[in-house]
Amino acid sequence: MGSMTEPAAVKTRRTPRPLDVDLGGAELRAICETMVLSRALDERMWLLNRQGRAHFTISCQGHEAAQVGTAAALRRGEDITLPYYRDLGVVLWMGMTPREVMLSFFARADDPNSGGRQMPNHWGHAGLRIISGSSPVGTQIPHAAGVALAAKIRHEPTVTAVYFGEGTTSEGDFHEGLNFAAIHRLPVIFVCENNGYAISVPRHKQMATATVAERAAAYGMPGIAVDGTDVLAVYRVMRRAVDRARSGQGPTLIDTRVHRFTPHSSDDDDRVYRPPEEVESARQQDPVEKFRRTLVQHDLLTTAQDHELRERVAAIVEDAVVFAEQSPLPAAADLTRHVFAESGRR
Repeated sequence: MGSMTEPAAVKTRRTPRPLDVDLGGAELRAICETMVLSRALDERMWLLNRQGRAHFTISCQGHEAAQVGTAAALRRGEDITLPYYRDLGVVLWMGMTPREVMLSFFARADDPNSGGRQMPNHWGHAGLRIISGSSPVGTQIPHAAGVALAAKIRHEPTVTAVYFGEGTTSEGDFHEGLNFAAIHRLPVIFVCENNGYAISVPRHKQMATATVAERAAAYGMPGIAVDGTDVLAVYRVMRRAVDRARSGQGPTLIDTRVHRFTPHSSDDDDRVYRPPEEVESARQQDPVEKFRRTLVQHDLLTTAQDHELRERVAAIVEDAVVFAEQSPLPAAADLTRHVFAESGRR
């Protein structure tokens, strides 16, 4: 009796799990583009610093999903953000342009953040309701509680979102801000971008709790831990927190677990405190590529669209660099403006 040949295996395409978000294809592609743009701008700023064309930068690489996912749940032009220095993805989503980002990076006179007077990444844009922070970490947290209190007193439907790293949660500003917000049931959301390092100090040397989210219980507010490399998981959590805040139910603490792909800043050498294999492992969870694959799997991003998106982003970044480098520096005569009191000027 002759041998029988097994039939060839039939390859079937696995049906991807539903996205379960209230966003259409165009909105999802816009989120993807903002994440890709954020990464491209960040990588270019890092290279420009290494070329000696700019003095300092601090990276958001690995944080993009946490930043854009939370910002996408807010209302542009109505809600208020208080970002921290890594939040390039937040400010881009809220309306800051790549040209404006580069004007700040090169400290040019037309920089909307500070007129070229601040270090890069000290975000602030009055027209976009982005409130500037200071170099001491955590000071923006009680500011956010105050902004949210003002909105409540005025009966405005505004939600305030404030961002910080997990190292900031060891500062008194964090505890005071959360306590005040919880007591007064303020419409504010506290977003922690938890990358496991306060510069070079690992999380386990900063806090005894396993998550930042656990700390919310002490103040009587919800604390939610979420995979910060999954932009849609972040969006879903933030959307619930925004709805809760806008309906008068009070604040929420969100602990987004992310990875920092670069040293703390361009002046840091992370090789002295974390092994290279740790960084390589983190890069396997790249939030930008993870979301791009998700859109492809759901037939929301074609190969042609992806190629066009990346070409468009590359052109935008190049335009921003050329524009900013050719823009004028601040005038020496304006050196003390906004530093000392000036009669006749408001």
